[in-house]
Amino acid sequence: MAKIIQFLKEVKIELIKVSWPKKDELIGSTAVVLILSIILSLFIGIVDYVIRNVLFLILTR
Repeated sequence: MAKIIQFLKEVKIELIKVSWPKKDELIGSTAVVLILSIILSLFIGIVDYVIRNVLFLILTR
């Protein structure tokens, strides 16, 4: 039990040392992640649609 308490105390000390992002940095990073996720999902959806239709045309002949 003493090891767990010591570990948690060390975790607390390390978390104090962390350089947390400012609010505008966090908002900017979140916006970038959301925009890139949307772009990537659209790209994958379009590629999937094209491949599905090409395979459908090939296999139904």
